[in-house]
Amino acid sequence: MDTSFNATTADRIGQMKYSAVNFTHIKQTSIKAQREIAQLTFAERKLILKRIRTYIIENRDQLIAKVQRETLKSRTDALIGEIFAVCDHLVFLEKNLEKFLQDKKIPTPISLLGKKSRVYCDPLGTILIISPWNYPLYQAIVPITSALMTRNAVIYKPSEFTPLKGVVEEILEYAFEDQRKSEEWVQIVYGDGEIGIGLIDLKPNKIFFTGSVSTGKKIMSQAAEYLIPVELELGGKDAMVVMNDANIERASSAALWGALTNTGQSCTSTEKVYIHESVYDEFKSLILKKAASIDQGVDRDGNCEIGLITTKAQEKVILTHYEDALAKGAKELMPVDIDINNHMISPIILENVTKDMLTYHEESFGPFVILIPFQNEENLLEEINSSKYGLSGCVWSKNIERAIQFAHRWETGGVSINNVMLTEGNHSLPFGGVKESGIGRYKGEFGLYSFCNMKAILIDGNHNNIDPNWYPYTPEKYRLMDQMTEGLYSSGIFNFIKFAFNGLKVEGLSNKLGRFKKR
Repeated sequence: MDTSFNATTADRIGQMKYSAVNFTHIKQTSIKAQREIAQLTFAERKLILKRIRTYIIENRDQLIAKVQRETLKSRTDALIGEIFAVCDHLVFLEKNLEKFLQDKKIPTPISLLGKKSRVYCDPLGTILIISPWNYPLYQAIVPITSALMTRNAVIYKPSEFTPLKGVVEEILEYAFEDQRKSEEWVQIVYGDGEIGIGLIDLKPNKIFFTGSVSTGKKIMSQAAEYLIPVELELGGKDAMVVMNDANIERASSAALWGALTNTGQSCTSTEKVYIHESVYDEFKSLILKKAASIDQGVDRDGNCEIGLITTKAQEKVILTHYEDALAKGAKELMPVDIDINNHMISPIILENVTKDMLTYHEESFGPFVILIPFQNEENLLEEINSSKYGLSGCVWSKNIERAIQFAHRWETGGVSINNVMLTEGNHSLPFGGVKESGIGRYKGEFGLYSFCNMKAILIDGNHNNIDPNWYPYTPEKYRLMDQMTEGLYSSGIFNFIKFAFNGLKVEGLSNKLGRFKKR
């Protein structure tokens, strides 16, 4: 099949498919598809991953253009956050899939001597994936391939705001080399929240949702009616902590990028920057100087640092938080350019932000840089942990052990030390949050297991022995098993010998008693 991307064809495919959603057909197709997917070998799965990666690399310019049209990202944000990040994930899976998912030998305790233990990573069945609008290619390919490589059928519903109609279909058709399989193994359903409700009512084996806290709660509530397990990757109010011994030059550059990448429309954006008061003025001076050179727009040559605001609804949230902060006394450190007709809100850098302001507690999901001085590290940790969110964050210090100890005590899903938004950049690390930032983990080895039925297997020989813990029970068996228990779980070689001796005796007694007990 030709790998060339055809935007017109992709749009046509997207418009034609699922104009009227047949939920019964989707359910039946997913059941049939999973039986086929379950037979895929590791070699076949790796080939699918390689072909997806090949398609994306060979068509990256067209894919970036399509993403930009729907999201209004800068070109570099689209390249790094969509193309590079997706390919990095695919390479990670190619290299590690078999190692993580092959049948595993597990140690068997001596009390079960002669038996073997295994763990099988079997598929769950059908995974319903509901994705957000901020990273439409990444949030499609990463969870879809995670579910597929663990041999699950997939039902995928993209955001109605950035659906990339026809794009994922073309990628998968090339990857599978079979249009029928691409349509059945991954069923793509376009629509709004009402369509999502209908898909949950199909009772998939798991729901993987990335999006807002409010929508996540609704999904969890509906899933609870059917006891469907859910994975929720929700919002955040990520903090950056700059200690008094941090590299201020580097940290200020990181804060600017961490707050503004993707125009702040990332769940792990740095939304609050806590700076030790002894270096606060220096940090503020540097970040303002660097922010002045930010270019904003939907560029075609990589010249702009940040893009525009993707949805009207998000513009409203950003402006509400901004106006609320100014009305309550926040200080604006540089002029803000707002052009709603063109989706433009330039970087908003504030100080004197207090706890009564919306942007202090709520996720702003926009180009905010909030600077907050702190004095005491213990008080700061208490304040950060009081947040209802706990997705990720970063801490900056020359003293690595100090930073590590701070990270241990931080109630969050991930912490980057002397870097920003980087825990999600390593696809070997699990990703997810605590509190209202979500439930579960995906990506990395642990993330793959979240798409599996981790099946415990114990293998015994086909022999005639009667296990000691089976019936019948007698006073003599009780006495021997009591002495065996004492010997096994007490220290010292003498006690171990006592365990072995009584173990042999109780085994012999069990075989002698068999299934019958004299009254």
